[in-house]
Amino acid sequence: MNIDKLLNLNGTKIVLASGSPRRKSLFELMGFNFEVVTSEVDEKEEEFEYPEVKVLELSHKKAVKVAENVKEGIVVGADTIVVLDDKILEKPENEKQAKTMLRKLSGRTHIVCTGFSIFRKPDGRCVSEYSKTGVTFRELGDEEIDVYIETKSPLDKAGGYGIQDFGALFVNKIDGCFYNVMGFPVTKFYSTMRQFMNLN
Repeated sequence: MNIDKLLNLNGTKIVLASGSPRRKSLFELMGFNFEVVTSEVDEKEEEFEYPEVKVLELSHKKAVKVAENVKEGIVVGADTIVVLDDKILEKPENEKQAKTMLRKLSGRTHIVCTGFSIFRKPDGRCVSEYSKTGVTFRELGDEEIDVYIETKSPLDKAGGYGIQDFGALFVNKIDGCFYNVMGFPVTKFYSTMRQFMNLN
């Protein structure tokens, strides 16, 4: 599929303002010709009361930060968080935190919220959107949690798990976009890009 043709990009430079390997793989899945530039935005700099506001603000900051060094093109920033009982679960700082998070998620339904911002240079036009997905875990055993943590995979993921790895075995049900749980809602992004390019 030629995404460039579908979105009428005409060779426009696309920059993904994220160091996430999951987002990189999803951009490749969509068929974009793009480059990756990490934003270096401090995600813990501010406190946000509402998850939707946090992901929108941070995704916008990431896009704008990277766009400072882009003369012409489209920069895409994104941010993903996990929410349980109206509390945001960040990336665990150590194995102990990861274990605590996974125990909290066990047998419960949580929300994965991802925001993304599309920022164009040189005109500065920008649009931001977000997507929410409900994820229900089955009851987890301590041994399962310990084995997963031994892989170190939970340590760089919001909520302490990745649905694209061993963490998939914890998930009993998903309500919403699967790819949003990976870190980027591809369908919502594509629809938003079509509107952004005045194709809808």
